[in-house]
Amino acid sequence: MFANSTPVYSTQEGLHPDLALHVQRALDNDWRRPIAEHTRGAFDEAQQFYQAHGGPLILDAGCGTGRSTRRLARDYPNACVLGIDRSADRLSRDYTRELGDFPDNALLVRADLVDFWRLAHLAGWRPERHCIFYPNPYPKASQLKRRWHAHPVFPVILALGGVLELRSNWQIYVEEFACAVKQATGQMPGIETLSLTPDSDFISAFEHKYFDSGHTLWRLQCSPSVSTSKS
Repeated sequence: MFANSTPVYSTQEGLHPDLALHVQRALDNDWRRPIAEHTRGAFDEAQQFYQAHGGPLILDAGCGTGRSTRRLARDYPNACVLGIDRSADRLSRDYTRELGDFPDNALLVRADLVDFWRLAHLAGWRPERHCIFYPNPYPKASQLKRRWHAHPVFPVILALGGVLELRSNWQIYVEEFACAVKQATGQMPGIETLSLTPDSDFISAFEHKYFDSGHTLWRLQCSPSVSTSKS
């Protein structure tokens, strides 16, 4: 692992001035974009796995190579852990799965995350834990709508419920997410810096690389509860 990751750079200083506008727009308007058929197929596979398992559900949203999914499956052995990522390349990098070493209580799914979330909500899923580890921060101010907390799917993320955990190496992203949660639910989530050491069991390769590169890492946790008809 090379400690060569540069800190997130942005000309944006502080919360984006249009954040509240985009959050309210998402809360006020149903999103009607058609769901891609390939994600419907992937969701059906995941639902069969989940139903066959029968345990509490943990979602690892944007799981990358699946290292975080593996870790969650180990930490919560009675849970059904689903890792979702749209990149076939990233999902193919955990070569140990070919040796039968992947946990029996976990499944990696290639799908469009936005559509997967919407299908999960329509199916009435209620994950016990919902993890979003180190999402793409889209640090340009013009990219605000691509950050999950300003995206039209944000109310669906909250409506799924459970303990929602976000980790990021960009403080502004976490603070914006917290403000968006407060706007939607009336409750401000707690934010903390992660206390890690070189011997820590890092949740993902990204987390390990960011730590080795000297980044400060932030974590937000909350238990959102917001109703929505979005699909």
